[in-house]
This record gives sequence, C-alpha cells and structure tokens, in this order.
Amino acid sequence: MITIPRLYAIADVSCYCNAETLFATVGELLAAGLTLIQYRNKSGNAREMLDEARELKRLAGNSVKLIMNDRADLCLAAGFDGVHVGQDDLSPKAVRKVIGDQLWLGVSTHNPEQVTEANQTTADYIAIGPVFATTSKPNPDPVIGLEGVRQARALTHKPLVSIGGITRANCRLVIDAGADSVAVISDLLRDARQSAEEFLRILG
Repeated sequence: MITIPRLYAIADVSCYCNAETLFATVGELLAAGLTLIQYRNKSGNAREMLDEARELKRLAGNSVKLIMNDRADLCLAAGFDGVHVGQDDLSPKAVRKVIGDQLWLGVSTHNPEQVTEANQTTADYIAIGPVFATTSKPNPDPVIGLEGVRQARALTHKPLVSIGGITRANCRLVIDAGADSVAVISDLLRDARQSAEEFLRILG
C-alpha cells in the first residue's frame, strides 16, 4: 500500500492564464516542499499536454510524485508517476493495463456506491468529494460534507484523498473525519508558496 502525503496539489490548467504562470506556480509549490502534484488539462491537445507535462517533470525532478489526470498514454510519455481517472474516464482496469503495476492509480468517487466499487479495483488511492462547495469544477457533483468522508473511510482501507472546497480553514477537519490527504486547487493559486507552507504546517 502506498503512503500518500497529507497535501495533494492539483495544477489545473484552466486556473492559469498561460503555461508560464502554471510553471511558476508549480515552482513555488515545489519550493514549499510539496511532494505530490496532479497535472490536469481537460481542454488542451495531446501535443500541448505532453509539452507542459515534460516541463513539469523537468521542474519536479525525481523527488516529487507527478500524477497525470486521465491520460495514461501521456503519463508514460512524460515520465510521470501515476494516473488519476474520474467516473467518466477510462476504467481503472483499462488504465492499469497501460501503466503496469508500478505506477500509482487514483480514482475519483462521489458516493458510497462508487467508493465500494473503486475499493474492488487495483486503485492505489481513492478520492472522495466534493466535501464542500467548489468553484474549481464546472457542474460539480453534490456536496458530501464531512459525513461523506466518514462514510468513505468506513468503506475502504485504501488511502483516502478528499477534494472539493478544501482550504486552510477547514483542511484539518477533513483529516480528522478520516481522510489521509486533501487535494487542493483554488486555495493554492495565490501566494502559492506561502499558502502551501501554511497548509503543510496545519496538516502536520
């Protein structure tokens, strides 16, 4: 079983005005000591995504786990460390066939039924959310609250990542509810290094 860091940063391209801003922000996160970052690009073409992913890999080196959202093929091409898939993406079984047994595989879930299903796959970790209201994702699933985190924790022994509206003000509550890690997008956008350092201090 993998050991997942308490703070999981998601670098969503849609949150940045250009690639340079993306790279600068990730550089600040790395300087703060983050060790797990997901690259998410839902609108770019494969060439753009691969170029950005390779630059992120160059910035991160080998001491940081880089996760590719959705695209198992680009994960391999960019030398990333794993893939994260949603409910509408490739199945965990299909992704595992592409990436093999050594790379990380994460699965998004939004209710107890999906957690139970993901628990029966070869996923290395399960994400659950949105815990709180979020503006980072269009048409988000219904908010599950802290009780949803507790329910998910009772259904799996796999590492549990909570996502959705998580900030420095509420992240400790999410961990106390049973999450092993919190995935953050919006609250790491401004003053990224300082924000990340504060998260890490709060999460312990």
